[in-house]
Amino acid sequence: MVSATAADDVPALLAAAPPEDRVAVVDPNLVAHPHALRLALTDPRYSAAAIPGAVTAQPEARAALAAVVPTTATAGRHADDGADTPPAVGDRPPGGTPCTECSGEGRAGTADDHRRAAGSTTPTKTARPLPDVLAETLEANGTTVHRPDLGALVATVPANDTARAEAQTAVAAVDDEKIRLRTAVKARDGFFTTFCVSPYSRYLARWCARRGLTPNQVTTASLLTALIAAGCAATGTRPGYLAAGVLLLFSFVLDCTDGQLARYSLQYSTMGAWLDATFDRAKEYAYYAGLALGAARGGDDVWALALGAMVLQTCRHVVDFSFNEANHDATANTSPTAALSDRLDSVGWTVWARRMIVLPIGERWAMIAVLTAVTTPRTVFYALLIGCALAACYTTAGRVLRSLTRRARRTDRAARALYDLTDSGPLAEAIATGTPRGKSTGGKGAGGKTAGFAYAPVLLAAAATALLLVDAVVTGFGSWQPVGGACLYTVLAGLAVARPLKGPLDWLVPPLFRAAEYLTVLVLAARSEVNGALPAAFGLVAAVAYHHYDTVYRIRGGTGAPPHWLVRAIGGHEGRILAVTVAAAALPGTGFTVALTVLATALALTVLIESIRFWVSSGAPAVHDESGEPA
Repeated sequence: MVSATAADDVPALLAAAPPEDRVAVVDPNLVAHPHALRLALTDPRYSAAAIPGAVTAQPEARAALAAVVPTTATAGRHADDGADTPPAVGDRPPGGTPCTECSGEGRAGTADDHRRAAGSTTPTKTARPLPDVLAETLEANGTTVHRPDLGALVATVPANDTARAEAQTAVAAVDDEKIRLRTAVKARDGFFTTFCVSPYSRYLARWCARRGLTPNQVTTASLLTALIAAGCAATGTRPGYLAAGVLLLFSFVLDCTDGQLARYSLQYSTMGAWLDATFDRAKEYAYYAGLALGAARGGDDVWALALGAMVLQTCRHVVDFSFNEANHDATANTSPTAALSDRLDSVGWTVWARRMIVLPIGERWAMIAVLTAVTTPRTVFYALLIGCALAACYTTAGRVLRSLTRRARRTDRAARALYDLTDSGPLAEAIATGTPRGKSTGGKGAGGKTAGFAYAPVLLAAAATALLLVDAVVTGFGSWQPVGGACLYTVLAGLAVARPLKGPLDWLVPPLFRAAEYLTVLVLAARSEVNGALPAAFGLVAAVAYHHYDTVYRIRGGTGAPPHWLVRAIGGHEGRILAVTVAAAALPGTGFTVALTVLATALALTVLIESIRFWVSSGAPAVHDESGEPA
């Protein structure tokens, strides 16, 4: 932190700061809670932010700040017997009382320190604080300035000694550490997480912050714990199952802790959000595999149940993602069903009942852990399939009803996102662009008008999925009939995305394609009765599901879908279905297992390499899931 000797020195000091650093302009007479300063000056998600008496800019907003400083610098002067009292300026914004948790580095900095550094005591103001004027000018010039909700926290520049004394009394009356801990917990979460984990995991988050641990390190620890739990379950012994249940619960505690640590220490990042989301799926699916291996040791084959649980859970999430993408920026987005839901939210007990019925991650993992410890893997999967099926019916039915009663105009961006979520490959793309509608709209499901039958895409997708699965179920393994079904599926899938996906139920198209692909692999592997086919199918679906989750989190992070070459290289959903059906017909016996294994390995390596490259080097803006919707 450096201090200006005069307000006119601020532009030069800002220019002298290294271009890759965040800078802040802070009034030397600021009285504020340390956490108020953290919220304004250290949150990486916002290019510019401000509270009364302080404004900050990250590198991408520094040019805008530098442009307005020369014309507004005089507005920040304070007079005391004719002397100016300039603001403090620096590339390391002051953080109030000394703090080692704030962005991982200690910053000296009470308000008195800043006043002494500036050579001031308690002057009488004759002009508005420079940081406030700068923030307003930035906004007037079109730069978005984040203003955190301080709630009971204090941040003010007193006009005189009396106001200063009142502000200091207000600061002393509020424990900002208590507020900091409380706000580290998601505002909206599941019942089990809210009442059985968060009351103590927030203190674990603070313990981690004080020892310099990062959210990504805690996320990794959660993954390793879950993998050890899966290994314990794979032993197939009662002590192993008991240990697996305990470790799975501890892994979930760490999973809650990483997000709370991010909010407590304001260490947000796109990569962190991606790790948190993808590791959750990796932990859950690895645990399913561990249970299946443990059951096999006891002579019980539950691989089909494990794969079914993974398919159901993934399709549930795709429904969530597709519905949200279709509607989050829709205009005239009103629905009587949504209004009824909002009214129910005002009745306390219904909120928790409705959150529990969807079997969010906390309730789901708690159920899995307890049943693992006291029952068998088969019982765990039966309970999981029944619970997730009921939850899927409840949530999907509600969203269909909302969509049918909603008057909404969906945007081109939503149509583009839904098309990307379909994961259509070169074959479906060629059919889409070869139709009259595909040519008129530019193909690829985005842009253009939505003339024609509004439900055509979802009906085509549903028909394609039904025909494909019926062929796979009713014909014997080794038949070429499913290959014909896959060819017809490809044609119908291409027609489904030939028009922009802006219809009321078009958000169902991606989950229908996911169900078609995953269930085809499951049915063919189960009907093959070939040793190792179901575990290989489990690995293949896991690799493809990772690609689909990666697509979701790229879109949610604002970076767009994976590159088109990747989707084409791995065939799209229709290409992979054709490959699996051909392998089932042409390679009966162990050849089918080998084919599934090779395909799973090739897909996993291709997708993982590109995904890791992207998330490590993308430079995407920091994000964090604040919606509170439990996955």
